[in-house]
Amino acid sequence: MVQNQNVIQNIQDNYSRLSKGQKIIAEYMINHYDKAAFMTAASLGMNLNISESTVVRFANALGYSGYKELQRELQELIRNKLTTVQRLNLSEDYSKTQNSIAKVMEKDVENLRKTLSEIDFDKFYNAVDMTLKAKQIYIMGLRSSSFLSGYMAFYMSFIFDNVRLVQPGANDIFEQLAKVKEEDIIICLTYPRYSKRTLEALEYSKNKGCRVISFTDSLISPASDNSDISIIARSDMLSFVDSLVAPMSLINAFIIALGSEKKEDITPYFEELEHVWKTYSIYDQNSL
Repeated sequence: MVQNQNVIQNIQDNYSRLSKGQKIIAEYMINHYDKAAFMTAASLGMNLNISESTVVRFANALGYSGYKELQRELQELIRNKLTTVQRLNLSEDYSKTQNSIAKVMEKDVENLRKTLSEIDFDKFYNAVDMTLKAKQIYIMGLRSSSFLSGYMAFYMSFIFDNVRLVQPGANDIFEQLAKVKEEDIIICLTYPRYSKRTLEALEYSKNKGCRVISFTDSLISPASDNSDISIIARSDMLSFVDSLVAPMSLINAFIIALGSEKKEDITPYFEELEHVWKTYSIYDQNSL
């Protein structure tokens, strides 16, 4: 599997060693990747007057296990450029069958597997250390990523006293970030389609010297440009929604890693919380 590289850059880097027929495919993909992303190996070959087997060998020459893997990478490249209507029209048929449910859940499982196999553990734990040392922790995720940021902020508030959730409201995003300093961090959660306001807020924070940790879907995500550390979780799902199962799982791992480091500090706090929850019947006492 080709990891952490723009598929177009991969084609360009390998262009000189490709065969004559493969170079024709390479040139077409570089110039028309938005069309090639949705063409089968057979249709691409027919369009270029090249055999299907040459198309498959082209994918192998670039380090992919097959043409379908290359095609998925092309689709990932353009995913943020598609409108919701285009994504809906290109999505698979998920009719009312048991198989359609399985296909959706299998895609989530595939994203989990890819995320685990591709994760940079050094970056992950560097992000943990950076968070532990921060004076203020800002957490931001807008639009479809807002529930991810809310979830992260909810649990991290049990661990830290310095967590601030940045969200749309009476105060504009930039007003909420106006006091960020070099000793602070902002944890950004953003997945396609990337919110323009999120990217602008990251650039603003980075220009003020604030360190940035981004949870996003690839190293070619625009959020990575203004991030000190990018933590990647796959969200591939060619539909009008994205698969956010892997991002949620990675967020869980991040929160648990932070909790493990702060275990001695937060144990008395949780003991007090348990007393409060029981006293004021916050939870159903009949359920265990």
